[in-house]
Amino acid sequence: MNFREALLSDIPVICDIRLSVLENRLADPEGVTPEMCAEYLTETGKGWVCEFQREIVGFSIASLTDSSIWALFVRPGFEGRNIGQRLLKLAVEWLFEMGAARIVLSTDPDTRADRFYHAQGWTRGEIRANGEVSFSLARPS
Repeated sequence: MNFREALLSDIPVICDIRLSVLENRLADPEGVTPEMCAEYLTETGKGWVCEFQREIVGFSIASLTDSSIWALFVRPGFEGRNIGQRLLKLAVEWLFEMGAARIVLSTDPDTRADRFYHAQGWTRGEIRANGEVSFSLARPS
């Protein structure tokens, strides 16, 4: 498996993976647009992809604007191979290197993602008004 920085040319596959997931599905498929992805990759954040046999099978995108993990998704069928852990680590390390004191994210409650972030040492917070559960991770001292 190869992990590398995401490129603008990766956006169609990133969007395809985002729409292919079985949990944390978008209520509105127009909720994540190629333009939004481009903005995160070039202006307000940074992203990474995982390639397996030259096919992108997962991605993460970090937002510097609010020190958050904007997206972390692995194509169905590729879960359980530590792809998510490695993509999350790349995003977290970059945000801490950029000066973030605390990183946040949110996800649907009672899902694999909810359990995944808890297992990675993130602190589970309250359920937000939109129904998602918040998580935070403080910079190690």
